[in-house]
This record gives sequence, C-alpha cells and structure tokens, in this order.
Amino acid sequence: MKIGLRAWILIIVLFLALLAIAPWKTFEEGVLIKSVEANSSAFESGLRQGQIISSIDGQKVSSFEDFSTIISQKNYSGENIKTTVLTNQGEFILFSGKTPEITVSEIPNSNIKTGLDLSGGSRALVKAQDRELSSSEMNDLKYIIANRLDVYGISNVQISSISDLSGKNFLSVEIPGATPGDLKDLISSQGKFEAKIGDEIVFIGGERDVESVSQGGQDAVVSCPPNQGGSGGYFCQFRFGIYLSPEAAQRHADITKNLDVNLTNPDYLSETLDLYLDDKLVSSLLIGVSLKGRAETQISIEGPGTGSTLDEAGKSAQQEMKKLQTILKTGSLPYKLEIVKLDTISPSLGESFTKNIILLGLIVFIIISVILFVKYRKIKITLAVIMTMFSEAFITLGVAALISWNLDAPSIAGIIAGLGTGVNDQIVIIDESVSNKGISLRERIKRALFIIFGAFFTIVAAMLPLFWAGAGMLRGFAITTIIGVTAGVLITRPAFAELIRKMGE
Repeated sequence: MKIGLRAWILIIVLFLALLAIAPWKTFEEGVLIKSVEANSSAFESGLRQGQIISSIDGQKVSSFEDFSTIISQKNYSGENIKTTVLTNQGEFILFSGKTPEITVSEIPNSNIKTGLDLSGGSRALVKAQDRELSSSEMNDLKYIIANRLDVYGISNVQISSISDLSGKNFLSVEIPGATPGDLKDLISSQGKFEAKIGDEIVFIGGERDVESVSQGGQDAVVSCPPNQGGSGGYFCQFRFGIYLSPEAAQRHADITKNLDVNLTNPDYLSETLDLYLDDKLVSSLLIGVSLKGRAETQISIEGPGTGSTLDEAGKSAQQEMKKLQTILKTGSLPYKLEIVKLDTISPSLGESFTKNIILLGLIVFIIISVILFVKYRKIKITLAVIMTMFSEAFITLGVAALISWNLDAPSIAGIIAGLGTGVNDQIVIIDESVSNKGISLRERIKRALFIIFGAFFTIVAAMLPLFWAGAGMLRGFAITTIIGVTAGVLITRPAFAELIRKMGE
C-alpha cells in the first residue's frame, strides 16, 4: 500500500517528537548535579547545577550508587582533603574537611519534565496582603522572588503568575525535590533591611544602595569561639563585607561627621550602626573614629547564630548570614505576601503515582483495543486506531518536552482526555466510511473530518476557561488537552482517514 502525503507528515512529526524527547540521554554515564550549597567549597571551586560528574579522584562514576560509595570512602574528618571532580564542563579540585555540599541524582532519561505530583517537592501559592496586584506588578514580584531564591542557592524553581476566574492574581512557586526549611520565610517575609545611625537611615537592602555582597572566601566567614558550653547554649558569629554605592557612602559620611567620640571607649563613635530586618534589630555595629565623616564604600556586616550544640550554632549563623546576604543583594519584596496554599509531596509518593499512571494508561489501551475489535471484527482497523492513539500521545509528550512544560497529574489527565476524543473521532471516520454507499468514500471521509473540526473548536473553547479556574491549577489539563486535539485534527486524524480510505479502496 502506497504511503500518502498525510501519512508522511505524521511520520516526520513523530520523528521530530522523538528528537524533542531525546530518549538517548539514557546512554550518558555519570550523575547530575541538582544543586550546590552557596558559599561551600564545592561552589567556590566552580561546581554548578546542571553539570554531570563522570569521575571522582580518577574513579568512574556511572550511577548514584557509585557516587555514594566513592564519597563514603573519602573519610572526611574535619581536615582538608583534596577531591578531584571531573565533569562534562571540565575538572574541578576541592579542598574541604567535610563531604562536598552538593545534591546529585541520576541523569534524566529524557527531556520530559515532571511536576511535583510525579517528582515530589513543594508548591506555594502566594498573593499580596490586603491589595490586588496588576500584571506588571506581578512580573516585578516574580523577578525579585526568583533572584532571592537563586541567591539563596535554591535551584530548579518554577515561578509563574496565574489568575483565577474572579480576576485575582497569584504567584505559584514550585520546587521539585526536598524543600529547604526556610523557604516559607523567604517567600512570606518581606525582607525589609535598613541600616540606621540613630533615627537616620544610612542605606537599605537592594541594588540602589548595595553594589555587591561578599559571599565566599575570607570576606564571608563564620567563627565560633572555643570553650563554650553550659545552660546558655553555644554562640557563633558571622561576618561578611558589602560595597555601598557612592550615594550611600556619602550619607554615612554626612551622618557620622556630627557624632562625638564614645567617652568610655574612645576608639569608637558615640552612636552605633544598627541593622534592622523587618523592623527588628538584628545587630549593632561599633563605628571606628577613623570613619567619622568619611565616605567609606566598603563596610563589614556582623551577626550571631545560636544553638544547643556548637554545630547547630554554626549552622544557625551560616543560615542567618545567607538570609541577610540575600536580602541585601535583592532588596525587600515590594509587597507583604501571604501563603494561600502550601502543598508538599514526597518523592516516594510521586514515584508511586507515576507507576499508577503508566498502569492506568496500559489498561485504557487494552480496554479500547478489545472494544474496537469486538465492534468491527477487523484487526487492521483495531491496530490503526491504537497506533493513532499512540501517535497522538507521543506527539503531545514531544511538544511538552519542547516547551519545557512540567507534566503533573492534571497534564496526564489532559493527555488521557485527548486520547478519548481521538478515539471518538476515529470511530466517526470509520462509521462514515462504511455508511451512505451512494456517496463516494472520499466525500464520506470529508464529511467526517468536517464533523471532527467542529468538535475540535468546541473542545478548545471549553478548555480556555481552565487556564484560570482554580487559580490556574488546572492549566496543565487544558494545555495537554489542547495540544492533543490540535495534533489530532491537523496530523493524526487526517492520516488515519487516509489509511481508512486506502483500506476501503
């Protein structure tokens, strides 16, 4: 049987979908770096998210188990140990006394990205408190939050602005995998930073007053005094440098030139530089007499961290330093936010859900195959319908991979819904081809395609409101359904009609 133009178009589109999905990624060896702890030795050495580790100290890394085995054999015990890491972007050398602070995973088998329902993680739905934001204001807020999470070292963040049917605007923040404990604070906390001398503001957080923030090396350190203990717990101190804009430095000079020398401690001025975060005093820094009236652009920020053990105090100081660095660099959020909804899904639940979805898809294919065979008693027709269903699902997955759409539960439901409409349209084509024998087969199939195109526009019109229903949570269902039915009416169903016509000739 000669292959027609429509069938060739289907074959070409299926090949392009295969290229978009790229299943040959399975043949890459190594582990993928999902995140790198900011300010860590791994970060300072150049390791970054997205790199693929192929060997450590000359030992081949083919899987996550290889990586874990090699790292466990290093026996990090506090003293600096050299670790040579070979990635697809070059070789990196680490000197550290503890396990490299990176998160790795197996290399993805394809370009298909899964949402929280399938991969696990957390989703926060947030909105501005006591006010409605315009689209431009939401875009500004999205940019600031993205910068804040990026500076804080949180990777693979998906941030999107969505609206519900009533016109209310929300921001959806999705983080696959384990979520840091302070995510909620970073999103809901406005993060207003002010440095004051007395009641006068010297500078605020953000690019206007702070040109750069030190985040590594000797310019950003945590120190814990020895011989601590007792009922009061442990104490550590962080310190990092920042560079002020010339305008902020001049404000510092104008304010300090009128200050007196501290009578009890003549090395410092009578007032302190007080640091406020969300109107709460974080730290008070002494101002040296040498800085009186000087427009100094480089200053040092200090703060504490406490804990029941020395290790906890050190981690607390590190976290507080990161939070302050982030807010100083990105500035405060322009609006106070509230978390409307916070969902958390464990990776194990996501894996179980994925298996159930695959099983459900196989059951749907089997049931439809049996019903079609019982109805038409022709194996060729049954196989043609099944192959067309498979083609539509494959093209939908290819488009989703091409546009980097995260497939979640509603998206999978949309693919299944698209398959259902596809089978219905194919039955219309089959029935029209065997009825009204007084009309030519070509005309009967044209009439069937006219009915199918009418149904297509109805489905698309019905899907559009779902972009906003439930604050956009059903957008995945609408997207994949529209992709599936569009691929069907433009590619697979015309090819199926051509195949049925050739069978009837």
